[in-house]
Amino acid sequence: MRSGLFAGSRNPIFLGMIVTMAGMLLALPNAFTLLIFFLGFVLMQIQVRLKEEFLSRAHGAEYDEFCSYVGRWL
Repeated sequence: MRSGLFAGSRNPIFLGMIVTMAGMLLALPNAFTLLIFFLGFVLMQIQVRLKEEFLSRAHGAEYDEFCSYVGRWL
């Protein structure tokens, strides 16, 4: 996949969620939005790593090659 959403990020949906949470934190800077951002970020890191491990096992060298030229986030 060298075009489309996945050409720039292996996880464009999660990246969008992180940007949205960061925007919410900037718009409403308080302890609650900081907690939401932190927990959301940690949980997404876990989910992304599990997903990438599964995809690597399922698709082997082809997925590993894709990972070598497309970053996890950008």
